[in-house]
Parts: sequence; structure tokens; C-alpha cells
Amino acid sequence: MELVPWRLFREPTTRRREMEDLWKRFFAEVDFPRPFGEEWLPAVDISETKDKLVIKGEMPGLDPEDVDVSISADVLTIKGEKKKEKEEKDEHYHCVETCSGSFQRSFRLPHNVKTDKIEATFDKGVLKITLPKTEEAKKKEVKIKVK
Repeated sequence: MELVPWRLFREPTTRRREMEDLWKRFFAEVDFPRPFGEEWLPAVDISETKDKLVIKGEMPGLDPEDVDVSISADVLTIKGEKKKEKEEKDEHYHCVETCSGSFQRSFRLPHNVKTDKIEATFDKGVLKITLPKTEEAKKKEVKIKVK
């Protein structure tokens, strides 16, 4: 049997550092809004129909002038900035859960789209981008012949 000196504060500190490192790695590898940092990313839904792709992004508090949409090859990029509200001199915050700052999201499109027919609308803080598919990208059914 081997005797090992017991150190009261050494073990919890090591375990705490390991947990902190684990959380740092987890949040660094995941592409979603980080509640503990200053970075924010708008929530996005992507849907598909036979003729088009539709991307909807929630951007409360932004105006259409605050958002840019661009497409290059098969990558769609949405970027913008939400400005932080200025604090009044007599106003003291007890809790701040709103996000601010610049953001950028890029999506690789799974199909070829008609880039000259892309439409973007902005209504009540929701950006909606409609991307019509090219004829080659549309799903086609193959009829099965009976012999």
C-alpha cells in the first residue's frame, strides 16, 4: 500500500479547470448563439418546396437597412449589425438579456438557384429570402414501366 499526501484544495481546482476547458471547447465548436458571450446569431429556418428554397431569419429590432444579403456561387451570406441602445443617465440595468453587435451567417445552398430571381423581404423583424431553383435542380419523378 502506497501513501499519498492529501491536498485539500488541489483536486477541486483541477476538476474545475477541466470543466471550464470542456465548456470553452464546446462553445467554440458549436455554431449557435452564445448566451455567455457578446456574439449573437439570428435564428434561421430553412425550408424547401419543389420549386424553391426559403430562408427565414428572426432579427428583432433591426431595420432592412441594417442587413445585407449576398450570394456567391453556392454560398448565401446574411450579415448585419444590431446597435446597442444607449443607457440613460438615470437608468441602471438589473438584467440585460438582449443581444447586440455584428453578425454573419453563411449557408451552402444544396441546389442551383436562379440568382437573378432571388427575392428578399423584411417584415416585423423577419427576413425572408426566396431562392427559386433552376430546372436542373428541381426534383423530377421517374415513371416505372410495367413489362
